[in-house]
Amino acid sequence: MTEQYTALYEEHKRLGASFTDFGGWQMPLKYSSELAEHHAVRKAAGLFDLSHMGEVEVTGPDAAAFLDYALTGRLSAVAVGRAKYSLITNADGGIIDDLISYRLGEDEYLVVPNAGNAAVVAAELAARAEGFDVAVQDKTAETSLVAVQGPEAEAILLDLVPADFRDAVTGMKYYAAAPVELTIGGSSHTLLVARTGYTGEDGFEIYVPNDDAAALWQALLAAGEGHGLVPAGLACRDSLRLEAGMPLYGNELSLEVDPYAAGLGGVVALSKDSDFVGREALAAKKQQTPARKLVGLKGSGRRSARSHYPVLKDGETIGEVTSGAPSPTLGYPVALAYVDASHAELGTTLDVDLRGKPEPFEVVQLPFYKRDK
Repeated sequence: MTEQYTALYEEHKRLGASFTDFGGWQMPLKYSSELAEHHAVRKAAGLFDLSHMGEVEVTGPDAAAFLDYALTGRLSAVAVGRAKYSLITNADGGIIDDLISYRLGEDEYLVVPNAGNAAVVAAELAARAEGFDVAVQDKTAETSLVAVQGPEAEAILLDLVPADFRDAVTGMKYYAAAPVELTIGGSSHTLLVARTGYTGEDGFEIYVPNDDAAALWQALLAAGEGHGLVPAGLACRDSLRLEAGMPLYGNELSLEVDPYAAGLGGVVALSKDSDFVGREALAAKKQQTPARKLVGLKGSGRRSARSHYPVLKDGETIGEVTSGAPSPTLGYPVALAYVDASHAELGTTLDVDLRGKPEPFEVVQLPFYKRDK
């Protein structure tokens, strides 16, 4: 696979980032200390380059009906200016990707798939569009995405927003989006700003043409100087999303996993009138108890579980860890794991095999961390 670089790659190099491959993209893993970056997002703010994510425009008179068919959610019920988390599944109910879709107009949506799945999702949407009056355009290659996450995110963003647009930012609800005018490098730019996030904190995502991405990045860093903003890499993004109990495709989600086992049955709209890809298989799966369920695990000791470590009950393997790490915010190890349904109840005590040594963990309610409103 050819290495891909975001429009902000040189900015990351100048900041001394360590890089890692993620979905074929060379992305900043950390800039200094992933622990310091994690705490900065929880206490102040972090600036993330998410330009590896996909952006697929769906437009046309049948856009709403088409997405009702292509995805598991009821996208036709989403109000203009709002967003919805949904899934795209195959005919067998396996998860191709989890994604966020923004309704930007009556007949206009922006679908945002994960980095490694962007091309697959764009191709799948294009194939499913046959018979619908829609245009599906993959805008990933020309679009950058920058996120500011943390308690200070709103204040930082407002530093770039003229007075006439401040209410559009302060009044923006969670899972909403709107065009917002930003002053970048002395000039005005109207960009799509969304209030979603993948860290468990308040925050904003800004969609920007590649040519303007570096100027936006620099402007946000300058605006954040008095607010504790730091550039943040994928390492802390992973620990933040784990604390927030959010699944990661390739870890918790895959073609081998169905939404009910993953605890995402709520995003499957079996009640919608229209047919959708995977409906029959998912309706059958809903009537069955999954063999294994995704659970949250809290460690009693100091050692952390890691992906693929076996989960044990009375010495017998009953599951597998999908993500695990020490929680910098909470001070104890946390993990996500698929375990046999009979051992998935809250309060169940289990062990994780940490390289030959069983360590005690307890099944707990997700998310592990929830911010104060």
